[in-house]
Amino acid sequence: MATVQNKKKPVAKSRPSGLLTWIAVGAVVAVLAAFVIIKVTTTTKAGSATAVSATIANEIGNVPTSVFNTVGITSPAVTVTPPTATKGEPRLSAASASGAKLPQVIYYGAEFCPYCAAQRWATIVALSRFGKFTGLQTMASSPTDTAPNTPTFTFVKATYSSKYLVFTSVESQDVNHNALQTPTALENKLIAKYDTSKYFPSLAGINYNPIPFMDFANQFLVSGASFDPGVLSGQTREQIAGGLKTATSPITQAIAASANYQSAAICKLTGGKPGKVCSSKGVMAAAKKMGI
Repeated sequence: MATVQNKKKPVAKSRPSGLLTWIAVGAVVAVLAAFVIIKVTTTTKAGSATAVSATIANEIGNVPTSVFNTVGITSPAVTVTPPTATKGEPRLSAASASGAKLPQVIYYGAEFCPYCAAQRWATIVALSRFGKFTGLQTMASSPTDTAPNTPTFTFVKATYSSKYLVFTSVESQDVNHNALQTPTALENKLIAKYDTSKYFPSLAGINYNPIPFMDFANQFLVSGASFDPGVLSGQTREQIAGGLKTATSPITQAIAASANYQSAAICKLTGGKPGKVCSSKGVMAAAKKMGI
């Protein structure tokens, strides 16, 4: 695909998660109270990026297979939306560090965005099944936006290595809406083409490209968070990450279900590799629901 600069530069504006109806925050909190043990740890300060601790890195990078399989695509407390499949689009690939031509997955978002904050949790968990992140830093979404101070991570200084895919990310603005990273000409073109009402009818009448946006090799797309960031409300990063080993946690269910959907999309791109991921019960359930 030619890397032609698109005349319309994407505008970093949050889009609510891809849900027709959100569950009221009060109901979510009520469900959380039944499942999640609240433990006071550290507070989250918007805009303060620090290195992810070894404990959290291990928890988000090594979610037990049993959790993925138990959750599958079940998330009673908050609806989880799978990636949207395209038809007849050219497959997007890129060269890995070793020079191998692999499927390319693109993430486009911003640090201030609460929907991006939620999406990063599921995306990091999903991609960690196919490779490894280094250099992730902590981040919290804007204190003045929806779901203020949502604890999350930032991809700004992160690198990702995998023998199955190439992952590239753009954090377009920081927590204060200052310019941060700029999309390449190709990324601009893909965002302007795919993050639109042609692929997401709910965007009809919107004159900007919403975030977060994800492009799975032009074969699957995400516009808006896969689940409502409100489900993370009131939780610390430590609580969310630590809870990923508990399949009954509503937060874990939202993250794991989304990660299974994203994993199913990636498995379609990799030809079912690695087998231990792609043939797992949770990913197979997601693939069946997506019709792939």
